[in-house]
Amino acid sequence: MLRKLVEAGADVFRLNMSHARHEWCREIVPRIRAISEEAGRTVGVLFDLQGPSIRTGDVGEKIALTKGDLVEFRVEGSASQIEKSTTVNYPGLMSDVSEGNELTVDNGELLMKIEKVSEDRILCQALTSGEMGSRRHINLPGVRLNLPALTEKDHADIKVAAECQTDYIAGSFVRDASHVRELRDTQKAAGGNAQIVSKLEDQEAMKHLDDIIRESDVIMVARGDLGIEVYVEELPIIQRKIIKRCHQIGRRVIVATHMLESMIESPTPTRAEVTDVSNAVYEETDAIMLSGETTVGKYPVRCVELMDRVALRIERSRGLGYGGEAVLNTEKQKTIKAAVGLADSLFGALLLVFTKSGKTAHRAALLRPRSEIFAFTPEAETCQTLTLSRGVKSFQIAFSKLPRETISAAVELLRTHHGVEQGTPLVVVSDILHQDHAVDSILLVHA
Repeated sequence: MLRKLVEAGADVFRLNMSHARHEWCREIVPRIRAISEEAGRTVGVLFDLQGPSIRTGDVGEKIALTKGDLVEFRVEGSASQIEKSTTVNYPGLMSDVSEGNELTVDNGELLMKIEKVSEDRILCQALTSGEMGSRRHINLPGVRLNLPALTEKDHADIKVAAECQTDYIAGSFVRDASHVRELRDTQKAAGGNAQIVSKLEDQEAMKHLDDIIRESDVIMVARGDLGIEVYVEELPIIQRKIIKRCHQIGRRVIVATHMLESMIESPTPTRAEVTDVSNAVYEETDAIMLSGETTVGKYPVRCVELMDRVALRIERSRGLGYGGEAVLNTEKQKTIKAAVGLADSLFGALLLVFTKSGKTAHRAALLRPRSEIFAFTPEAETCQTLTLSRGVKSFQIAFSKLPRETISAAVELLRTHHGVEQGTPLVVVSDILHQDHAVDSILLVHA
């Protein structure tokens, strides 16, 4: 199945550390790497940390709730005082909430209102009917929670991520830039060098949006929790705002959650889901992400194939043009923009980027050129970090001391293995070392 997903177009595999065991991670990452190599495609791996989520405790049987029922949430170790009662894993909850606050359980499946707050428990009234099971996620829209940036579990998972040499680590419930720095420092101390993905999931994060974007490598619009934490009618506006700011500041962005949710059970998506996916592509996000559709869903390959088809079709009709709003502060950034403009002005041209760190290729992708981007680097690790850059195909090749030899080798690779026809215009942008100094350059060559 992993091989089928790679062949269908998957660029990154996300390991959900809320559920993944360490032994499984150590087994699955080498398998992904091996399959990627066999398929001749670079595929990234992302460890998605559980983060400081608030969850209900274990219950023997699901608690049946009817509208108007009273429900108790108490700290672990305390005795229940009413029939419908469960524990919470966050002992600071009682200090953070107030009477009258709204509370949701299981991604909004159950709605409640806090009636009474005591030292070791809160009493809520059910506003809707339903069932509450074990370890269900609790949201408190609009409430500032004093949760830590990383939990003990997160620290253990980060060590495994470093051991597995993952390409990306996603921090859940990032609320300000200090949380991003803490995650980056922690993974470096563990021996990792992954790029940091910040998941935006609540109103507090939106207050510090620009600072979080600048401190991160990638942003994820995590619409599951975000859609509960904000007024739902504001969610599309917030999604577009995040994507636009990522373009302007110069960071990659992922749109995630519920994109093809109905395909967990159905082989055919709803028309609304197709429109949702197409809107994310039209807004020029870098990546669109599947979750339950490819973990517990019945049709994982169909989901990837469908997203690929929709994305390719919408890209042909262009997008909102956010790439043109990128703030260019340096000569290098302006050189890359000039190369993109040249490639877009030539019929059938391709953009070739030679980079060691990947930054030149990232920047070119953020400008959303019409031309395909082929990135060449001597570092395998750099290829991996380019898997979330929109429209970039990366290749590991040795860099010669003479730039023209490196370019010739890249052109030969494209002609021999990727069907690039002789005479195709190729716009080359690079900062290849030449005579012991870096030269930002743009060249026009032909295959």
